[in-house]
Amino acid sequence: MILRWCFAIAGAFLLSILPAAAQNPREARGAPMGQFDFYVLALSWSPGFCENSGSRNRQCDSGSGLGFVTHGLWPQREQGYPSFCEPAGRFVPQAAMADAAGLFPDDNLARYQWRKHGTCTGESPGGYFRAVRQARDLVRLPDGFNGLNSRSKVLPSEIESAFMKANPGLRPDMISVSCGRRIFQEVRICLTRDLRGFRQCAEVDRDGCRAGEITVPAVR
Repeated sequence: MILRWCFAIAGAFLLSILPAAAQNPREARGAPMGQFDFYVLALSWSPGFCENSGSRNRQCDSGSGLGFVTHGLWPQREQGYPSFCEPAGRFVPQAAMADAAGLFPDDNLARYQWRKHGTCTGESPGGYFRAVRQARDLVRLPDGFNGLNSRSKVLPSEIESAFMKANPGLRPDMISVSCGRRIFQEVRICLTRDLRGFRQCAEVDRDGCRAGEITVPAVR
């Protein structure tokens, strides 16, 4: 019994000193650029993100009126995903930030998404942001979320169904809903590498919210 306890303490200590990527085998930090199979477009439900995170970001200000916002466009592999492929990051010129205008709730998120995910695409900063816009233009938001002014409870599958109804060709194995503390936080939609359509993504689908009913906070 004492021996088992000692091993447990030793294992916890090792986990505490390992870098985050080593604790998450799906994330490959500093991976070669351009080596991925498809994209994931992550769209955050801003009121859910703000309620869950307690963020003081401007998107969380009362009266922001934000619903779905672009979290990021992530290069993904069939198993795992690359990140921070240029650990130092590449400077984002002002011209590239112009390509990001209106895509993200703030410029800091745009720059971070470039560093973490964009550097793994093989694109320039401007090229990455143009890809984000192309992906965002491909996905139509369900009308039922427009101006949502009261809290509601739904099943994650109902959110997926609303997106599938709004986007012909989108199937349950191409989309997942993310939640935290039973609060709707994000929808993730898998897209082909050429950003021309939707595609299957078994691992992303398996990572979806497994709660029963979840709360959809109202637009602030």
